[in-house]
Amino acid sequence: MEAPEDKAAAEALVPHFRLDKVLNQDLAGRRVTLLGSIDDKSALLTAERAAFPSDTQTLESFHKGIQKVNNLGANDIYRWYLASSTSGETLPPDLKLNLIYPCTDQHIKKYSPQGVRMVTETPDFYKDHVRPYMQKKRDEGRLNWVFNIIEGRTEQKDVILRDSGEGANPDDGFLMLPDLNWDRKTLSSLHMLGLVERRDIWSLRDLKKSHVGWLKHMREKLLEATVKVYPGVERDQLKLYIHYQPTYYHFHIHIVHVRLEPTGTQATGKAIGLESLISQLETMTGDGDRGMANVSLTYSIGEAHELWTEIFKPLLKGV
Repeated sequence: MEAPEDKAAAEALVPHFRLDKVLNQDLAGRRVTLLGSIDDKSALLTAERAAFPSDTQTLESFHKGIQKVNNLGANDIYRWYLASSTSGETLPPDLKLNLIYPCTDQHIKKYSPQGVRMVTETPDFYKDHVRPYMQKKRDEGRLNWVFNIIEGRTEQKDVILRDSGEGANPDDGFLMLPDLNWDRKTLSSLHMLGLVERRDIWSLRDLKKSHVGWLKHMREKLLEATVKVYPGVERDQLKLYIHYQPTYYHFHIHIVHVRLEPTGTQATGKAIGLESLISQLETMTGDGDRGMANVSLTYSIGEAHELWTEIFKPLLKGV
Protein backbone atom coordinates (compact mmCIF):
# COMPACT_ATOMS: atom_id res chain seq x y z
CA MET A 1 0.00 0.00 0.00
CA GLU A 2 1.42 3.36 -1.04
CA ALA A 3 2.06 5.98 1.61
CA PRO A 4 -0.43 8.86 1.58
CA GLU A 5 0.69 11.81 -0.49
CA ASP A 6 1.63 14.87 1.56
CA LYS A 7 0.00 18.25 1.03
CA ALA A 8 2.98 19.87 -0.70
CA ALA A 9 3.35 17.00 -3.17
CA ALA A 10 -0.38 17.14 -4.04
CA GLU A 11 -0.21 20.88 -4.64
CA ALA A 12 2.85 20.50 -6.85
CA LEU A 13 0.96 18.33 -9.35
CA VAL A 14 -1.42 21.01 -10.62
CA PRO A 15 1.23 23.33 -12.17
CA HIS A 16 2.64 20.32 -14.06
CA PHE A 17 -0.68 19.57 -15.78
CA ARG A 18 -0.42 19.84 -19.58
CA LEU A 19 -3.68 20.35 -21.46
CA ASP A 20 -4.63 18.15 -24.43
CA LYS A 21 -8.27 19.11 -24.85
CA VAL A 22 -11.43 20.30 -23.13
CA LEU A 23 -13.42 17.17 -22.31
CA ASN A 24 -16.61 18.75 -20.97
CA GLN A 25 -18.02 22.04 -19.76
CA ASP A 26 -21.20 22.64 -17.79
CA LEU A 27 -23.91 24.76 -19.36
CA ALA A 28 -23.39 27.74 -17.10
CA GLY A 29 -19.66 27.80 -17.81
CA ARG A 30 -18.77 27.44 -14.12
CA ARG A 31 -17.20 23.97 -14.33
CA VAL A 32 -14.84 22.54 -16.93
CA THR A 33 -13.19 19.11 -17.19
CA LEU A 34 -9.83 19.02 -18.97
CA LEU A 35 -8.00 16.00 -20.36
CA GLY A 36 -4.23 16.20 -20.23
CA SER A 37 -1.15 14.68 -18.69
CA ILE A 38 1.30 15.00 -15.84
CA ASP A 39 4.73 13.52 -16.40
CA ASP A 40 3.49 11.63 -19.50
CA LYS A 41 0.61 10.00 -17.61
CA SER A 42 -3.01 10.77 -18.49
CA ALA A 43 -4.81 13.08 -16.07
CA LEU A 44 -8.25 14.64 -15.68
CA LEU A 45 -8.49 18.08 -14.13
CA THR A 46 -11.89 19.52 -13.20
CA ALA A 47 -11.98 23.23 -12.41
CA GLU A 48 -14.99 24.93 -10.84
CA ARG A 49 -15.46 28.59 -10.07
CA ALA A 50 -15.77 29.26 -6.36
CA ALA A 51 -18.96 30.80 -5.01
CA PHE A 52 -19.10 34.55 -4.60
CA PRO A 53 -18.22 35.73 -1.08
CA SER A 54 -21.10 36.85 1.09
CA ASP A 55 -19.48 39.53 3.23
CA THR A 56 -19.92 43.14 2.09
CA GLN A 57 -16.27 44.14 2.46
CA THR A 58 -15.01 41.39 0.13
CA LEU A 59 -17.76 42.10 -2.40
CA GLU A 60 -16.83 45.80 -2.40
CA SER A 61 -13.25 44.83 -3.24
CA PHE A 62 -14.50 42.48 -5.95
CA HIS A 63 -16.63 45.25 -7.47
CA LYS A 64 -13.74 47.71 -7.51
CA GLY A 65 -11.65 45.12 -9.38
CA ILE A 66 -14.08 44.75 -12.29
CA GLN A 67 -12.38 45.80 -15.51
CA LYS A 68 -13.00 46.12 -19.25
CA VAL A 69 -16.75 46.69 -18.91
CA ASN A 70 -18.35 46.33 -22.35
CA ASN A 71 -22.00 47.29 -22.74
CA LEU A 72 -23.94 44.78 -24.85
CA GLY A 73 -27.21 46.68 -24.85
CA ALA A 74 -29.59 48.94 -22.95
CA ASN A 75 -33.34 49.41 -22.87
CA ASP A 76 -35.20 51.68 -20.46
CA ILE A 77 -33.88 50.80 -16.96
CA TYR A 78 -32.15 47.57 -18.08
CA ARG A 79 -28.51 47.27 -19.17
CA TRP A 80 -26.26 44.25 -19.73
CA TYR A 81 -22.50 43.90 -20.06
CA LEU A 82 -19.49 41.62 -20.40
CA ALA A 83 -16.58 42.36 -18.07
CA SER A 84 -13.42 40.90 -16.54
CA SER A 85 -12.58 40.19 -12.91
CA THR A 86 -8.85 39.98 -13.63
CA SER A 87 -6.32 42.09 -15.51
CA GLY A 88 -4.64 40.96 -18.71
CA GLU A 89 -5.25 42.12 -22.25
CA THR A 90 -5.50 38.62 -23.74
CA LEU A 91 -7.91 37.15 -21.21
CA PRO A 92 -11.56 36.91 -22.37
CA PRO A 93 -14.37 38.40 -20.25
CA ASP A 94 -15.37 36.11 -17.40
CA LEU A 95 -18.34 38.09 -16.05
CA LYS A 96 -21.84 38.69 -17.43
CA LEU A 97 -23.37 41.71 -15.69
CA ASN A 98 -27.00 42.87 -15.65
CA LEU A 99 -27.79 46.30 -14.25
CA ILE A 100 -31.27 47.55 -13.35
CA TYR A 101 -31.12 51.29 -12.70
CA PRO A 102 -33.10 52.80 -11.17
CA CYS A 103 -34.65 49.68 -9.64
CA THR A 104 -37.99 49.46 -7.84
CA ASP A 105 -39.15 47.73 -4.66
CA GLN A 106 -40.67 45.06 -6.89
CA HIS A 107 -37.25 44.31 -8.40
CA ILE A 108 -35.71 44.06 -4.93
CA LYS A 109 -38.38 41.59 -3.83
CA LYS A 110 -37.95 39.50 -6.98
CA TYR A 111 -34.21 39.04 -6.49
CA SER A 112 -34.30 38.52 -2.71
CA PRO A 113 -34.42 35.04 -1.11
CA GLN A 114 -38.00 34.02 -0.40
CA GLY A 115 -40.19 31.02 0.27
CA VAL A 116 -42.38 29.59 -2.47
CA ARG A 117 -46.04 28.53 -2.41
CA MET A 118 -48.18 26.46 -4.77
CA VAL A 119 -51.55 28.02 -5.56
CA THR A 120 -54.51 27.09 -7.74
CA GLU A 121 -56.10 29.87 -9.75
CA THR A 122 -59.66 29.07 -10.87
CA PRO A 123 -61.33 30.89 -13.77
CA ASP A 124 -63.41 32.94 -11.33
CA PHE A 125 -60.39 33.76 -9.15
CA TYR A 126 -58.52 34.89 -12.24
CA LYS A 127 -61.40 37.09 -13.40
CA ASP A 128 -62.13 38.64 -9.98
CA HIS A 129 -58.62 39.07 -8.56
CA VAL A 130 -55.71 38.26 -10.85
CA ARG A 131 -56.89 40.03 -14.01
CA PRO A 132 -57.37 43.34 -12.14
CA TYR A 133 -53.88 42.91 -10.66
CA MET A 134 -52.46 42.45 -14.18
CA GLN A 135 -54.27 45.60 -15.30
CA LYS A 136 -52.78 47.56 -12.41
CA LYS A 137 -49.26 46.42 -13.29
CA ARG A 138 -49.69 47.33 -16.95
CA ASP A 139 -50.98 50.76 -15.99
CA GLU A 140 -47.79 51.42 -13.99
CA GLY A 141 -45.78 51.71 -17.20
CA ARG A 142 -43.50 48.72 -16.60
CA LEU A 143 -43.81 47.59 -20.22
CA ASN A 144 -41.99 50.58 -21.69
CA TRP A 145 -38.94 48.45 -22.51
CA VAL A 146 -41.14 45.96 -24.43
CA PHE A 147 -42.85 48.70 -26.42
CA ASN A 148 -39.44 50.26 -27.17
CA ILE A 149 -38.45 47.03 -28.94
CA ILE A 150 -41.75 46.50 -30.74
CA GLU A 151 -41.90 50.08 -31.97
CA GLY A 152 -38.28 50.06 -33.16
CA ARG A 153 -36.76 52.51 -30.67
CA THR A 154 -34.22 50.18 -29.01
CA GLU A 155 -32.37 46.87 -29.56
CA GLN A 156 -33.14 46.80 -33.29
CA LYS A 157 -29.68 45.49 -34.19
CA ASP A 158 -30.44 42.45 -31.99
CA VAL A 159 -33.77 41.59 -33.65
CA ILE A 160 -33.18 38.50 -35.82
CA LEU A 161 -36.78 37.97 -36.90
CA ARG A 162 -39.79 40.16 -37.69
CA ASP A 163 -42.82 38.34 -39.03
CA SER A 164 -46.21 39.73 -40.00
CA GLY A 165 -48.03 36.70 -38.64
CA GLU A 166 -50.11 33.80 -39.87
CA GLY A 167 -52.78 35.73 -41.76
CA ALA A 168 -53.78 39.17 -42.99
CA ASN A 169 -54.50 40.41 -39.46
CA PRO A 170 -52.06 43.28 -38.76
CA ASP A 171 -52.18 42.37 -35.06
CA ASP A 172 -50.53 38.99 -35.69
CA GLY A 173 -46.95 40.29 -36.03
CA PHE A 174 -44.14 39.14 -33.75
CA LEU A 175 -40.37 39.36 -33.45
CA MET A 176 -37.47 37.50 -31.85
CA LEU A 177 -34.20 38.62 -30.25
CA PRO A 178 -31.67 37.24 -27.72
CA ASP A 179 -32.76 37.25 -24.10
CA LEU A 180 -30.73 39.70 -22.01
CA ASN A 181 -29.51 36.85 -19.78
CA TRP A 182 -27.72 35.07 -22.65
CA ASP A 183 -24.06 35.86 -23.36
CA ARG A 184 -24.75 35.75 -27.14
CA LYS A 185 -22.01 33.16 -27.81
CA THR A 186 -22.49 29.92 -25.81
CA LEU A 187 -24.88 27.88 -27.96
CA SER A 188 -25.59 25.29 -25.27
CA SER A 189 -27.08 28.06 -23.12
CA LEU A 190 -28.89 29.80 -26.00
CA HIS A 191 -31.93 31.77 -24.84
CA MET A 192 -34.10 33.74 -27.26
CA LEU A 193 -37.26 35.74 -26.65
CA GLY A 194 -40.29 35.89 -28.92
CA LEU A 195 -42.42 39.04 -28.44
CA VAL A 196 -45.85 39.50 -29.99
CA GLU A 197 -46.76 42.93 -31.33
CA ARG A 198 -50.40 42.85 -30.30
CA ARG A 199 -51.19 44.30 -26.89
CA ASP A 200 -54.44 42.55 -26.10
CA ILE A 201 -52.74 39.28 -25.08
CA TRP A 202 -51.18 39.85 -21.69
CA SER A 203 -50.50 36.24 -20.73
CA LEU A 204 -51.44 32.70 -21.75
CA ARG A 205 -54.79 33.36 -20.03
CA ASP A 206 -55.80 35.43 -23.08
CA LEU A 207 -55.16 32.60 -25.56
CA LYS A 208 -58.20 30.99 -27.21
CA LYS A 209 -58.92 28.10 -29.56
CA SER A 210 -59.05 30.65 -32.37
CA HIS A 211 -55.34 31.44 -31.77
CA VAL A 212 -54.09 27.89 -32.48
CA GLY A 213 -53.15 28.60 -36.11
CA TRP A 214 -51.28 31.76 -35.09
CA LEU A 215 -49.40 29.94 -32.32
CA LYS A 216 -48.38 27.14 -34.70
CA HIS A 217 -47.15 29.70 -37.21
CA MET A 218 -45.11 31.46 -34.54
CA ARG A 219 -43.59 28.19 -33.37
CA GLU A 220 -42.51 27.28 -36.90
CA LYS A 221 -41.01 30.69 -37.66
CA LEU A 222 -39.22 30.98 -34.30
CA LEU A 223 -37.59 27.58 -34.77
CA GLU A 224 -36.77 28.28 -38.41
CA ALA A 225 -35.09 31.62 -37.66
CA THR A 226 -33.10 30.31 -34.70
CA VAL A 227 -31.47 27.42 -36.58
CA LYS A 228 -30.79 29.70 -39.55
CA VAL A 229 -28.96 32.32 -37.49
CA TYR A 230 -27.23 29.75 -35.27
CA PRO A 231 -26.37 26.84 -37.61
CA GLY A 232 -24.71 24.93 -34.78
CA VAL A 233 -28.18 24.32 -33.31
CA GLU A 234 -30.79 21.91 -34.70
CA ARG A 235 -34.57 22.18 -34.33
CA ASP A 236 -34.85 19.22 -31.97
CA GLN A 237 -32.30 20.87 -29.67
CA LEU A 238 -34.70 23.71 -28.89
CA LYS A 239 -37.63 23.93 -26.51
CA LEU A 240 -40.26 26.65 -26.36
CA TYR A 241 -42.23 27.55 -23.27
CA ILE A 242 -44.35 30.24 -21.63
CA HIS A 243 -44.28 31.34 -18.01
CA TYR A 244 -47.28 31.62 -15.76
CA GLN A 245 -47.18 33.81 -13.79
CA PRO A 246 -44.92 35.75 -16.20
CA THR A 247 -42.50 38.44 -15.05
CA TYR A 248 -44.32 41.02 -17.17
CA TYR A 249 -47.78 41.08 -18.69
CA HIS A 250 -47.16 41.13 -22.42
CA PHE A 251 -47.32 37.73 -24.11
CA HIS A 252 -43.89 36.30 -24.94
CA ILE A 253 -42.32 32.92 -25.68
CA HIS A 254 -38.97 31.63 -24.44
CA ILE A 255 -36.82 29.68 -26.92
CA VAL A 256 -33.92 27.87 -25.22
CA HIS A 257 -31.37 25.16 -25.94
CA VAL A 258 -32.37 21.82 -24.39
CA ARG A 259 -29.02 21.77 -22.57
CA LEU A 260 -29.60 25.12 -20.89
CA GLU A 261 -29.10 24.50 -17.20
CA PRO A 262 -32.59 24.00 -15.71
CA THR A 263 -33.54 26.49 -13.03
CA GLY A 264 -36.74 27.38 -11.24
CA THR A 265 -37.88 29.31 -14.31
CA GLN A 266 -38.14 26.04 -16.28
CA ALA A 267 -39.72 24.01 -13.48
CA THR A 268 -43.21 22.58 -13.19
CA GLY A 269 -45.38 25.29 -11.68
CA LYS A 270 -43.66 28.02 -13.69
CA ALA A 271 -43.08 26.94 -17.32
CA ILE A 272 -45.67 25.48 -19.73
CA GLY A 273 -44.44 23.99 -23.02
CA LEU A 274 -45.76 25.74 -26.12
CA GLU A 275 -46.65 22.44 -27.81
CA SER A 276 -48.59 21.30 -24.73
CA LEU A 277 -50.42 24.61 -24.63
CA ILE A 278 -51.36 24.35 -28.31
CA SER A 279 -52.61 20.77 -27.78
CA GLN A 280 -54.71 21.83 -24.78
CA LEU A 281 -56.36 24.59 -26.81
CA GLU A 282 -56.98 22.27 -29.78
CA THR A 283 -58.73 19.63 -27.68
CA MET A 284 -60.97 22.02 -25.74
CA THR A 285 -64.67 21.64 -26.33
CA GLY A 286 -66.66 24.64 -27.48
CA ASP A 287 -66.22 27.37 -30.06
CA GLY A 288 -63.20 29.53 -30.88
CA ASP A 289 -63.79 31.82 -27.91
CA ARG A 290 -63.07 29.04 -25.42
CA GLY A 291 -59.58 29.29 -24.04
CA MET A 292 -57.16 29.37 -21.15
CA ALA A 293 -59.33 31.79 -19.21
CA ASN A 294 -61.78 28.88 -18.77
CA VAL A 295 -59.41 26.47 -16.97
CA SER A 296 -57.85 26.28 -13.51
CA LEU A 297 -54.08 26.71 -13.33
CA THR A 298 -51.80 25.58 -10.50
CA TYR A 299 -48.46 27.33 -10.23
CA SER A 300 -45.71 28.40 -7.83
CA ILE A 301 -45.39 31.91 -6.49
CA GLY A 302 -42.84 33.59 -4.22
CA GLU A 303 -43.91 34.72 -0.78
CA ALA A 304 -42.66 38.24 -1.53
CA HIS A 305 -44.68 38.47 -4.75
CA GLU A 306 -47.56 40.93 -4.52
CA LEU A 307 -49.96 38.29 -5.83
CA TRP A 308 -49.22 36.28 -2.69
CA THR A 309 -49.01 39.10 -0.13
CA GLU A 310 -51.96 41.14 -1.42
CA ILE A 311 -54.31 38.54 -2.92
CA PHE A 312 -53.73 34.85 -2.29
CA LYS A 313 -52.52 35.01 1.32
CA PRO A 314 -55.28 37.30 2.65
CA LEU A 315 -58.00 35.28 0.88
CA LEU A 316 -56.63 31.80 1.61
CA LYS A 317 -55.31 32.44 5.11
CA GLY A 318 -58.04 34.81 6.25
CA VAL A 319 -55.60 37.54 7.27
